[in-house]
Amino acid sequence: MDDNPDAATVEAVGKVTEALETIERARGHLYSFHQLTGSADLALGEAAEQLEKAGHGDWARRISEELIGRNVLPDRWTFQVVEEYDDGYYKAHRDLERELLTSLTGGRRHLHEQQMKDDRRTHGRPGHEAGGPSTPPAAS
Repeated sequence: MDDNPDAATVEAVGKVTEALETIERARGHLYSFHQLTGSADLALGEAAEQLEKAGHGDWARRISEELIGRNVLPDRWTFQVVEEYDDGYYKAHRDLERELLTSLTGGRRHLHEQQMKDDRRTHGRPGHEAGGPSTPPAAS
C-alpha cells in the first residue's frame, strides 16, 4: 500500500476508475433495456386483449404467440442478461478496481480528481475550499 503514489500511478489508477465509471453507465443502460423491454411486453399484452375485443382474434393470437414472453436472446429474458452481466463482467471490474485502489492508493478514491481540484481551485476563496482527500469505501 502506497500512501503517496507518484503522479504516473495516480493517473493510471484514475483511468481504471474512469473505465469503471463508464461500466457503471453501461450497466444503467442495461437496466433501462431490461425495464423498457418488460414494459413493451406488458403493452403487447394489452394490445392483444384490445385486438381480441375489437374482433381481430387472429392478430391477437399472433402477438400472443410470437411476441409476448419471447426470449430477447437465446434462452434468456432481460433479467437473466442483467444478472449475468452483474455477476460476471461488472463484478470483475468492480472487484479489480477495489484491489488496485487498496494496493496502490491506500484505498483512496479519485486521487486524480483531488489533484485536479487542488490545481484548479482559487486558494482562499469561499466555495473553493480544499476539502479532505477521498476515503476508502466501507468494507462490505
